[in-house]
Amino acid sequence: MGTNPLKLLLEAPKTPLLRSTGFKTAVLFGVLAVTAVWLALSDLSPDLSHLDVKVLSGNERGNYYSIVTNLATEAENKQGRVTNVASLGSVDNVEQLVAAKRSCEVELALVQDGLDWPSGHKLELVGRLSKSETVFFLGKSADQIKTYADLRGKRIGIGSTGSGADRIARQLFGTGALRTLEVTLENHTLEEQLARLESGALDLGVLVIDEDATLVEEAVRVRGLQIASFQNADVIARKLPFARVGRIGAGQYDPLRMLPPEDKRVLRVGTLIVGNGCASRSELQSFMGLIATVFPDFVRHNRDTPNMTGLPLSPAARTYFDNQGPDVVGEYAPWVIDVMPTASWIQLLFGISILFNVMTFWHKFRLWRIDANRVRLEGFLPLIFGPTWTPAEIASQEPTEVHRERATRDRLDAAIGRFQALADTARAQSLSVLVPMGQEMSYRYQEEIIERTLAALRQFRSKLGQ
Repeated sequence: MGTNPLKLLLEAPKTPLLRSTGFKTAVLFGVLAVTAVWLALSDLSPDLSHLDVKVLSGNERGNYYSIVTNLATEAENKQGRVTNVASLGSVDNVEQLVAAKRSCEVELALVQDGLDWPSGHKLELVGRLSKSETVFFLGKSADQIKTYADLRGKRIGIGSTGSGADRIARQLFGTGALRTLEVTLENHTLEEQLARLESGALDLGVLVIDEDATLVEEAVRVRGLQIASFQNADVIARKLPFARVGRIGAGQYDPLRMLPPEDKRVLRVGTLIVGNGCASRSELQSFMGLIATVFPDFVRHNRDTPNMTGLPLSPAARTYFDNQGPDVVGEYAPWVIDVMPTASWIQLLFGISILFNVMTFWHKFRLWRIDANRVRLEGFLPLIFGPTWTPAEIASQEPTEVHRERATRDRLDAAIGRFQALADTARAQSLSVLVPMGQEMSYRYQEEIIERTLAALRQFRSKLGQ
């Protein structure tokens, strides 16, 4: 009775849905579609969500605090976080930064150039701001000050202990002939110092601050304080390698009342960004990107200015300046450069490439030696079997009287031993880590040829008996 093909087809076992080709294809295209939609709707532009650093600045009315506040606002707009930590000033910043090396409570600080770094500090330079700060000598009668000699016997406020103004003033009046001026240096908070200057309790007050700071304009326009000018400022600047001479233009703070009434020659000092090594590479570069946003010539200024601070330049900062911007890999995949700098990744990949090439060369060399040794061994077989020595012919050949001779049997046993040793070598080398992935089959091919010959030789040897 004939079999109904349709019935056989209907009674054929059904493929489970989850294992069917159609279902797998549908799932694949579904995943691709979802991925495409996700990519289309996602914002893949880099952000600063990985940035979370604390930065020591200074007095809340000072320039450093204002700078870090601007950086914090810029970071917040890009999903980053910069915490502004108020302090007593530059010296205090350095002390706190060194103390936080182990706990990493703070990672960065703004400090004045020219500080003495504590021994064993392990601090590093991240960069310097392109706009220097001005060393102001403010007072009710400061317009009468024309030279440093006019400071003799003055009572001078120098800010809080640990502030940059305190440090600059003590360096200045500890330099050469200025030590003989018999000035009285007093430490006060910023607000106390301004109040004492306004009342005349202090003859002069030292402020180290941005010349465009609101506090300076208020001191000149509202409090009626004047700015001292030093004709021989360049002489002092030469003895303080971190300082240079600047100018405050006449009428800069009030062009109608002409405040100040004439140009003022003043000292200026640079502002450094210093780290203690706690911030990651990606955080440092992201923070530097914020600085470059607020100070557009930040990169150019640092590339053109030699590092005379006595601090080593941070490797992350060096990369940033060399590339004239952020590391592209670090911008899109910050964790990558936190593990290792991009240049090191490239070197690693280059090294791996060389390693693989060497492995390939050594693999091909050893494979060539196995093939050459096999061919050499096969060259001895005609001495035993004559011209008919293929494995199939050897296996089917019947022994002759010559084959039964002791010398021939010894020669055959030696051939079997050498072929076996070559087979063992091929197997061992095929399992070596030096064999490139997927190249094991080349050894398998050699093993197959050797094993066929070995099987034929052993079969023929069994015919000879002992």
